[in-house]
Amino acid sequence: MDQGRIEETVVEMARAARTASRQLAALPGSVKDRVLLRTAERLQEERDYIGRKNELDLAAGREKGLSAAMLDRLALTDKVIDSMVQGLREVAALPDPVGEVDDMKRRPSGIVVGRMRVPLGVVGMIYESRPNVTIDAAALCLKSGNAILLRGGSEALHSNLALASIVQDVLREEGVDPAVIQVIPTTDRQAVNVMLAQEEYLDVIIPRGGEGLIRFVAETSRIPVLKHYKGVCHVYMDADADIDMGVRIVMNGKTQRPGVCNALEGLLVHRDIAETFLPVVAAELRKAGVELRGCKRSCIIVPDMVPASESDWGTEFLDLIMVVRVVDDMDEAMAYIQQYGSQHTETIVTRSYFNGQRFLREVDASAVMINASTRFNDGGQFGLGAEIGISTTKLHAYGPMGLKELTTRKFIVYGEGEVRS
Repeated sequence: MDQGRIEETVVEMARAARTASRQLAALPGSVKDRVLLRTAERLQEERDYIGRKNELDLAAGREKGLSAAMLDRLALTDKVIDSMVQGLREVAALPDPVGEVDDMKRRPSGIVVGRMRVPLGVVGMIYESRPNVTIDAAALCLKSGNAILLRGGSEALHSNLALASIVQDVLREEGVDPAVIQVIPTTDRQAVNVMLAQEEYLDVIIPRGGEGLIRFVAETSRIPVLKHYKGVCHVYMDADADIDMGVRIVMNGKTQRPGVCNALEGLLVHRDIAETFLPVVAAELRKAGVELRGCKRSCIIVPDMVPASESDWGTEFLDLIMVVRVVDDMDEAMAYIQQYGSQHTETIVTRSYFNGQRFLREVDASAVMINASTRFNDGGQFGLGAEIGISTTKLHAYGPMGLKELTTRKFIVYGEGEVRS
């Protein structure tokens, strides 16, 4: 597809999404739920078709030399399809936020003022690998009344187009414009540039992928971007922390899935428990193949720990590597988090109610936790259903973005002929 044709195609798709979004915004919740449930059924029925299209991507990936981890992210196994089906059903079961009215108040002038929840309009999403994101994003946008224009990674094009075609078939059968969910059908990167210039038709851009992709989108887009650059998450072990609890939380955060954004990257330990806690947790982490890179005090306590370099602090390793620092108190821990964290997820392990509450109030992150694994920062775990991403910006969402984060609120006014004096 030549450059002129790419621009023409993307602009036309964006325009069609804008038109379709108006119908979707007014669609009854019962119809949206029916589309979601029928799509879940259709995914079950079309496993062979999905598998054939996915194999085209996997074969191309193997030929290009993609790593085993990347191929695993790309594969639409029966387990992944089951997860997509479950996600669709869970989103269908959630309350429809569109049209919710609250904060109704009568003003001295006589008018009654309130707020109504409405869709954002048209979402543009740019993401890498993981074709199941196509279904997650489509489900959340459909339920929240938003059209969505999707540009997936080049390595997953056949899979993404196949999944979108299944949703579009169901939309047509339900009398809904299929342009509410579209996948840009080219791997040319020029399509991203064109997409990011469509401020007339798109209301928000949501990038999901590596830090390089997200920074490119944020720097290039003419459209507001909801994003997080990276997930540098920490656990702080307070002076009176439960040792066994801390080991469980650290092991889960670091070793369950080290390549995801809510995985643990840094461990901060109060000096009063460092000599007790560090040898125990280091032994468990070593069994799981984790390389620890520590400060001078940490390396004295655990002699086989690798001395950390300055560049290690604040790094998102996305691997079985973690930094360790012994701190004098909670103030030093929070100062470290402020300097090296990414406003994603921070956890304190403590028996102190006062310290826990202070940590919740003073630490700036999209999720701040007491005595729980950083791995819980996830839309499904928080009861949002599927999530479209995690935002570490504060306008207009902070944390996992579910249905309500894909809407905004407009003011509504009831009057009986009042005029302003």
